This record gives sequence, C-alpha cells and structure tokens, in this order.
Amino acid sequence: MVKHTPVGPVDATVSPRYAGLGTFARLPQIRDVPDFDIAVLGVPFDGGTSFRPGARFGPASVREASRLLRPGYHVELDSEPVHDVQVVDAGDVDCTPYDIQQAMEQIEEHASTLIAPGRRVVAVGGDHSIALGMLRAGAKVHGPVALIHFDAHLDTWDTYFKQPVTHGTMFRRAFEENLLLENRSMHVGIRGPVYDREDFLRDSKFGFQILRASDVDSLGVPTVVQRILDRVGEVPAYISVDIDVLDPAFAPGTGTPEIGGLLSRELLAVLRGLSGLNVVGADVVEVAPAYDHADITSLAAATVVFDLIGLMAT
Repeated sequence: MVKHTPVGPVDATVSPRYAGLGTFARLPQIRDVPDFDIAVLGVPFDGGTSFRPGARFGPASVREASRLLRPGYHVELDSEPVHDVQVVDAGDVDCTPYDIQQAMEQIEEHASTLIAPGRRVVAVGGDHSIALGMLRAGAKVHGPVALIHFDAHLDTWDTYFKQPVTHGTMFRRAFEENLLLENRSMHVGIRGPVYDREDFLRDSKFGFQILRASDVDSLGVPTVVQRILDRVGEVPAYISVDIDVLDPAFAPGTGTPEIGGLLSRELLAVLRGLSGLNVVGADVVEVAPAYDHADITSLAAATVVFDLIGLMAT
C-alpha cells in the first residue's frame, strides 16, 4: 500500500459529477500522485472481434458512465476502496488497430510498466483479446493465475480465419503459454449454441470448469460463489468479465450478445461474494457503446470496474 494519504475522487458536492476531467470515477490521473495501488487502464483495441466492431470506444464510454458512480463507500463490501488505497486512472494503451500480434505486444509492454508487487491493474477494453496481453504482463510478476471468466462464450477455440489470437481464442493461447493454473480456472455464465459438442470436451482439457447461466438459475448465487471459492482457493486470481455475460436486456451494447444471460444483480452478487480472494488483476471488456441507446451497458461495466477495485482493496 502506498505510504502517502490516498488522493480520492473529485468531491461531487463541490464539482458536479457531469463537470471536470472525465477520468474513471473522476479519480486522479496517474501522473498526479507519487505512487498507486490500483490503476484503471483503458485498452481501446477491437481488432480481434468476430462480429460487431466498436469495443475500441469502450474505455471512453465506460469512463463517461462512471461519472454517475458514488465511489466513496461500497455498501455491500463495507469498504472505502478509493480512500483505503490509492486508485488512479492510468490513461489508455496506445495500440495499433491494424495488427493483432503487435497490439498484444503493446498491451503487454504498457501493462508491464504498471503491474508490480503491491500494484494491480483493472483493464477496460476493447475486445476480449486484450486479456492475453494483460495475462502475459501479469505472469511476469505473479506467475500463472487462476482465471475466473465471466462470459457467454468459452473463448478457448483454436483459430478464427486462421488467426491464432482473437476474442474467441485468447484463453487457449493463455493456457498453452502456461499463464493459467490448471484445474483452478472457471467459466461462469456460458450459454447459447456452440460450433460443436466437442468444444466442451476440448475446453475441459485446458483445465476449466463451467458454470452455465442455467446453473446460476438452478444453484443460486451463494452456491455459485462457493464453487468459485473452492475452485480458486488461495492462489493468485485474475477476473475477466466480458459484459456479454449479462443478458442483452442489461447490456445491449456489445459485439456478440446472447439471450438468456445473467441479471446485473446476479453478476454483482457473485463478484461481491468473492471478497477475500487474492485478486491480482482483472479486465472488463466488449463494451461497444454504439449499439446501446442509453449507456446502460457502459454503466454496468463501470459498476463492475468499481466492484473489482473494491475486491482488490479489501
């Protein structure tokens, strides 16, 4: 934890939340503090998407929606994350929109300047391929991690159009690169059709366990939380949230929506139940604001980012 008194967000009772610089939750920029504990990092890359593009505009939209947050006190976690630790907005990664492999290198390089013992990053995408760059950077400090993956899709396919790194293949690459702890990782919220029934058999070979969206219905949130806690244990954990884990009623602004997803309340309840895990990194991805007429997807993502900050701070 930083040794100086943390600098919190702009006081909304003095400066209205719609005014001022649009950092995440109007927190200080990284350059404005001597040190930090948690950084919010925008990764505006969507060159790995397979259907509707536009997640490159996710970081800006999530930041704008985060103005609505009241980040001083997290009621459910009973904590004051932005006052207990130093949280900053670290700006955006400058990554090419034209070359996936080069973009992954740029994401890894930039994130590596931020991640260190005692320093954690929540990345805001961008499409889900950005998780690979983040995991590569995190592994340099923490080694392999348990992945808690909230998504409608497995994201462990081999290639799309002969491309090895896309938003549907990056976790297979992560497993092959020994970035994930075998038999510690978990998918939550999976649903919808797949290309082949063998997809699930192949996925299990990568050490994943699956809790489908329908399992959340039948088991209930407390059991889902306990299964994740039992699976992960005390090892370092990385939480990756594809916003399409939510039903399109709650997150229409995304590239590959699937009907029958989690409620916003269910996702938040599961995340908040993970308090106490050793969360060393996280991302929230696939917000494509052009497909949402009222910014509800961006607001959902901003709230999830704040919850992830709360988990890291407790």
